[in-house]
Formats: sequence, C-alpha cells, structure tokens
Amino acid sequence: MKTHFIAIGGSAMHNLAIALKDKGYQVTGSDDAIFEPSKSRLEKKGILPQEMGWFPEKITTDIDAIILGMHAHQDNPELARAKELGLKIYSYPEFLYEQSKNKTRVVIAGSHGKTTITSMILHVLNFHQKDVDFMVGAQLEGFDCMVKLTQDNDFMVLEGDEYLSSPIDLRSKFLLYQPNIALMSGIAWDHINVFKTFDDYIEQFRKFVASITAGGVLVYNEEDAEVVKVVESAENYFRKIPYKTPEYEISNGKVYLKTEMGDVPLSVFGAHNLLNMEGARHICRQLGIMDEDFYEAIMSFKGASKRLEKVEREDQGTLYKDFAHAPSKVKAAVKAFCEQFKKEKKYGFLELHTYSSLNPVFLEQYDHAMDGLDEAVVFYSEDALKIKRMDPISPELIKEKFKNEGLRVFTNAEELHAYWETLDKTHGVFLMMSSGNFGGLDLTK
Repeated sequence: MKTHFIAIGGSAMHNLAIALKDKGYQVTGSDDAIFEPSKSRLEKKGILPQEMGWFPEKITTDIDAIILGMHAHQDNPELARAKELGLKIYSYPEFLYEQSKNKTRVVIAGSHGKTTITSMILHVLNFHQKDVDFMVGAQLEGFDCMVKLTQDNDFMVLEGDEYLSSPIDLRSKFLLYQPNIALMSGIAWDHINVFKTFDDYIEQFRKFVASITAGGVLVYNEEDAEVVKVVESAENYFRKIPYKTPEYEISNGKVYLKTEMGDVPLSVFGAHNLLNMEGARHICRQLGIMDEDFYEAIMSFKGASKRLEKVEREDQGTLYKDFAHAPSKVKAAVKAFCEQFKKEKKYGFLELHTYSSLNPVFLEQYDHAMDGLDEAVVFYSEDALKIKRMDPISPELIKEKFKNEGLRVFTNAEELHAYWETLDKTHGVFLMMSSGNFGGLDLTK
C-alpha cells in the first residue's frame, strides 16, 4: 500500500509514518518544517523528505491513501492536488480506525490524565509480554515508536484526544474510533480557541460516550462531577465501571499503594497519578490482566515523558518537568508536588503560551493554581502574543486571575533567565510546567 503524509513531521504523524513503514507500506511525506526528534527518526527510516516545502507533483494517482496532518492548512497545494485527483484523504484518527476496525479498540479519553493512563496500560502489557497495537502521545520507556500496527494483534489501545481531526475534518479525534472499551478520566474546559463554550466542549464527551459500541464498557472517574453527569445522561447501552483514588501513604519520600495484597511501592507520586493508576488497573482487567500481575508491573512505571518527569541535573538538584499548561493539569501537578515535598522549599514555574492559556477569559480557570508553593513564577512572552495577534496582557492581570499576590510574573525571557541564575538549585525543589521551553532555558544546568 502506498501512503503519502501531508505534514509528516508532527509528533503523532511521524510515529504513524514509521509504524506504516515497519508494517511494509510504501511511505512518503512532505512538510514545511521538521524538528527533532521527528527529523532524526524519519531520516533513520529513510522517509525524511529531501527538501522542505509542499510539492503537488508528489501527489500521483498510484497513491492509495493521503494522510492529512493538523499542521497543514486547508489551502495546502498538495491537498488541493489530492482532491483534484479524487484520492482517498484520511485524517490521522480516521486512518487509525481503518487500521483497527477489525480489532477490539480500547480508547482512553479525558481532559487530563489520558496520556499517563495509556502509558501505564502499555507498560503493564509490555511487562507481561502481552502484544497489542497502540497509539500514545508521549515517549514511553521501553518503546521505540509510539504507534504500533500489525495484522495479527486482537487489541488496539488508543489515546483519545478531543481536539480536531484535520483541517478538513472538524470532528474531535476520539469520535472516529468507536471504542469497544473506553475510559474517561476527567473533564475540564480546554482548547477554547476551538470550543468556545464549556457546554460545546462537554458535548464532545457526550458524543464520545454515545460512540461506544453496543454492549461495550466504560471505565470512568466517579470523583469528577462533569464525567458523572455525562455518563448518567448517556442513552446507549454499555457496562459502567466507576473508579476513584485508592488509599496510599507517603513514607520517607516513597509512595505506597495500599492493597489487599499489601503495600505496593511506586516509582511515581501524586494523588492524580494514583487515580490514573486505578483507571489503568480497571482497563487492564478488561484485557485479562489480574490485579496481582498489574501491581507487579506498575511498581516499575516511572511516568510518561514530561509528566512529573525528573530531570537529571549536573549539580544534582531536584527538578521535575511537567507538560502541564491547562489549569486542571497545573493544579494537579502543583498539589502532587507540594504533597510529596512537604519539608523542602518549593519553587514552581509555569509558562503560558497556548492560545487558551493566554486568553483573558480562560485565565479565570487558573485561580489558586499555584497555591502551596513557596515561590511561584509565571512566564509568558509578549512577542508570542504579537505573533498570535492577541491583545497585550498585563502582569497585574495575571496576578489577579491566579489570585496569588506573591506571584512573580516575567514577560521577557532574558529577565526570567537572569532570575533563574540567582537561584541555588541544590537547595529546594523545582517544578517546571510548560509545553514549551521557557524561552530556551536549559533545565539540566
């Protein structure tokens, strides 16, 4: 089968391209910019475009499938040529469904926690050498590629994102998967550049629950009021399995899960991670993994990439980075950090740089998000606001919305870096929350 990727360099797209190459497909692609690690990984597989840009002449009648990435625009010249030739054009999730429509599909959804839960499930299955197809949005220890597609596996585990499928398919990605087994971890308004109201956002999850196949299973977080409302309002038939935060304790800096089989030592911390773990346990049960085997495997789970991930520093300082940028994720990460390091001086840095996080209306959601930290810092770039054609935001407004008078606010990367240099990283603990890089800050030095 011959496939061509428009915008092959994306974190998800390049993984799918590699998975198809490994499956024996003929793979080509284009992009206007490709960064690491996508660039090296595509080059290693021999599918890195020879030059950057869009080339309609690459689009020929012998291509079986065009896979369109979200990074491309509606007026993309390769897309226009594909339409002109009448080629089959798939969004990323649509193509994944085509690859898995004859398998049992397990879809992990939620505003927060879905990457971690999916990673936990895959870690447990891999530990016990249970082979499944999968797609997850973060790099996981022990896995070379974060998409796997085979002819033979019975199950496919998918991280279900509520964001749009492609520039020409404005449905939420997870609505295309039609899960046999699903999990919903939580609902907190996100992507407000697409979902203008909270109800519009919740509607995507209502549709997701409605897409569960007849007689399927939904594992859901009963501690989240919005999730419970969505589940209770569902009219289709499926089995409902609730879960909640399990009992645990912290002793000498180590987290222990309290179970009927005794205390289970863990390599991760935070109540939200324990809640995620409980959801993963229920999904693994559906896949034939008994609790004893789940606990044996989960002890060695160290976390998904950039989810409370410890950074090895030259000075041996204690620093964690987290992808947290949405308010619910920031609050969960800060709460976990403060609970884990009660006696140490705690520094928390948050970078705002997504459309949602820089929207004055959405900033209301960050109230008290940094509470509990001894030093709290928020950074956003005034230049980024200009690039996004957004109105200026004052540091005073940030402090007001966060409801944190002691908050330090930086709008210039050089000033942030200068403050960073004044701090002794070997005293205290540091939590760095961003889906960016704090204007080029090196966290290892």
